[in-house]
Amino acid sequence: MTNPRGARGGITGWGSYLPAYRLDRAAIAGGAGRGARVVASYDEDPTTMAVAALREMAAPGPDQFLLASCRPAYVDKTNATAVHAAMGWDPHCLSVDLGANQRSAAAALLAGHRTGGTVALADVTWGRPGSTDEAHGGDGAAVFSFGTEDVLAVVEATISLTEEFTDRWAVPGEYAQQWEERFGVGRYQDLIRRATAQLGAETPDRVVFASANPTLGRRGPGITGRLGTHLSPIGAAGTAGLGLALADALDQAGPGETLLVLSAADGCDALLLRTTDLIATHRRPLAVAAQLAAGRPVSYYWYLSWRGVIQPEPPRRPEPDRVSSPSAGRSVAWKFGLQGSRCEACGMLHLPPERVCKNCGAIDRMRPESVADRQGTVATFTVDRLAYSPSPPLIEAVVDLVDGGRLLVELADVAPEEIHVGLTVEFTFRKLFSTGSIHNYFWKVRPLR
Repeated sequence: MTNPRGARGGITGWGSYLPAYRLDRAAIAGGAGRGARVVASYDEDPTTMAVAALREMAAPGPDQFLLASCRPAYVDKTNATAVHAAMGWDPHCLSVDLGANQRSAAAALLAGHRTGGTVALADVTWGRPGSTDEAHGGDGAAVFSFGTEDVLAVVEATISLTEEFTDRWAVPGEYAQQWEERFGVGRYQDLIRRATAQLGAETPDRVVFASANPTLGRRGPGITGRLGTHLSPIGAAGTAGLGLALADALDQAGPGETLLVLSAADGCDALLLRTTDLIATHRRPLAVAAQLAAGRPVSYYWYLSWRGVIQPEPPRRPEPDRVSSPSAGRSVAWKFGLQGSRCEACGMLHLPPERVCKNCGAIDRMRPESVADRQGTVATFTVDRLAYSPSPPLIEAVVDLVDGGRLLVELADVAPEEIHVGLTVEFTFRKLFSTGSIHNYFWKVRPLR
């Protein structure tokens, strides 16, 4: 229950990402009530959302990166390596996965604190049509960096209690199942009381809470004496639920506040945080609440299609071939890092990278240059209703970038009638398609947020 990294070790930065789409819960099978469900697009998964949250945090490359997800894009392949490549981190950065269970969210935070580095908690959640998971779930990601310098929230103490019982479970390829919720509620409440008492944190300023049990996840841990309780702002969100609740609390916390972070999943894990004076000057431009308030509607039909529950009639064109591993391996810097080449002789930027300058003909006089953080404007575009797309129509545009460079790229999070020449766009890391169980990741553009 001590701080293994010293009195000043703790959170040095945080970020969050909520997808653009919102599903009216009244449209869900059986009528799920009021409000809207946060929905990841067909081209988003825990990997792409982790990249989006990390780019929003804008922290230096870490020495260690942990990605926790209940439903990772790959099972027998490390997903964190794709995040590593997209962020352009140093090859010596250890990048590994944790999961696939909700306790891995707390495990990532504890490991990040004890060993330093950056952690991402990201998930896409779904369930049977009309189920509680479908109606009250949500998709998103949160990231946190840990260290001993410029700390925003000191980790003063931690505790973990482990207990074996079956409350919620799933096997690979199947929907999650839940035992009678009251059974898990009683077991978890006892663990929460014990952990809180042993931590000496009965009256924190804020409680951050997430649980694998749906009843507790919706109503909170039931701790008295606190001034505010932060639950997942998007509902049951797998590992992302704890991360988004903590990010939301840090968005609102002032200097000198205590935050009790509680996770009730196959046991109980807790961290006691105290914010520093630095937190007042490190507010993020896109807080969780601001992202939640934004969004664009999606129909229940397309939501079910994106999750593979129904199969709409595809365009009458063949699906793309499976991605070649050797060719993808040769182009990692471009495919994941969006790294072009700028001619040192004349200054022309080539996208994708070239050895021979198309402007002056110079050979092998190129320097690498990433454009992932650049904005651009739409020079021309096309809406293709015949080309293959998991969510037709396919919208492509020729984009002129700030500081030079032009490329043909697909658009995301936008309807055909919203596209126009001169539209300002930014890059977003997405999944183009999946064929032969291989996900083809690349960059798209979306309207500037």
